[in-house]
Amino acid sequence: MSEHEFEPVRGLPEPLPPGETILWQGGPRFVSLARRSFHAVPIAAYFGVLLAWRAVHAVQSGETWAQATVPMALLALLATVALGLLAVLAWFASSTAVYTITDRRVVMRIGIVLTVSYNLPFKAIEAAGLRAHRDGTGDISLLLTPDNKIAWLNLWPHVRPWRVKRPEPTLRSVPDAARVADLLGKAVAATLAPASVATLRSTAARETRVEPRPLAAAH
Repeated sequence: MSEHEFEPVRGLPEPLPPGETILWQGGPRFVSLARRSFHAVPIAAYFGVLLAWRAVHAVQSGETWAQATVPMALLALLATVALGLLAVLAWFASSTAVYTITDRRVVMRIGIVLTVSYNLPFKAIEAAGLRAHRDGTGDISLLLTPDNKIAWLNLWPHVRPWRVKRPEPTLRSVPDAARVADLLGKAVAATLAPASVATLRSTAARETRVEPRPLAAAH
């Protein structure tokens, strides 16, 4: 039995209040999260370079096949274990995370060992931005107002990279991210005053950061 079986609504710690509606639910795509949050490709390339260097060294030093095989096999085993651990962590991080957008807030249920749900009302979001990736996934980052701060380590890997001083909760590697960002923008527009709404723009054709416009405080 999973701890999530006790959730009154999937991804939410309690039933929705009367009148609130879920607009979208989803989570990170495993392969995209492994590549971008756990850096699986650069790490695999690093081990590949080490193996190539070891092979060149064996040839230049005149080692026999038997002499070269053992250290290369050990290095290959180390690479397999390291990449396997990264894959397992990425799988657990993606399979346990549920992102929910309602017509009033964003809820992030995250955590591998200890599950935590973060409730982010639209009025607590100062700005938002979309970073689209070539595979159709994307990261939707939420800049919180100064009085609403969550520790970077509590959010990782569901956080915008390199924003440690003022962490930005992020819906990481979301499939069909442009559509989800558009849905979020419309939900915020319907809740807050039109003049205070940030426009989320997609750049699905290339992997570039969309800088958000600020959201004014809700009244």
